[in-house]
Amino acid sequence: MTETSPPAPPLDCSPWFNTAEPLSLAALGGRVVAVEAFQMLCPGCVLHGLPQAQRVAETFGGDVTVIGLHCVFEHHAAQGPEQLRAFLHEWRIRFPVGVDAPGPGSLPRTMAAWGLQGTPSLVLIDRAGRLRARHFGQVPDLALGAEIMALIAESPGGDGA
Repeated sequence: MTETSPPAPPLDCSPWFNTAEPLSLAALGGRVVAVEAFQMLCPGCVLHGLPQAQRVAETFGGDVTVIGLHCVFEHHAAQGPEQLRAFLHEWRIRFPVGVDAPGPGSLPRTMAAWGLQGTPSLVLIDRAGRLRARHFGQVPDLALGAEIMALIAESPGGDGA
């Protein structure tokens, strides 16, 4: 994707975990952001998406902000905030996690605004706040690392210099 990539719609989340205050993409301007959209009862999320997000946070922590986006679109009663708090503790997930707000339809608000198909999904946002990649399902680590490095190497204007 290029400079014509659209701005990322804002995060619509509450509550937040692992952060002292709610996060906003506007406040993260100037940073590359990786958002892992997940459900705690999703096997692909638990086995692949979240461990990969943890590896990204460990590998690129100084250059990339990793955020979890808990997108509940099924089994609502079993995936509430208290269950999520315990899940994050047990799985040692330390990066900030926001609970996507319920939408008017079956999909939560941020998930729908970003055009995500399901979970796990990984979204990359460049330093100018543009949505640069949306991956549904498992992403190979090397391919993701190359994408992230390309975004880090870009100037804030996204010209690749």
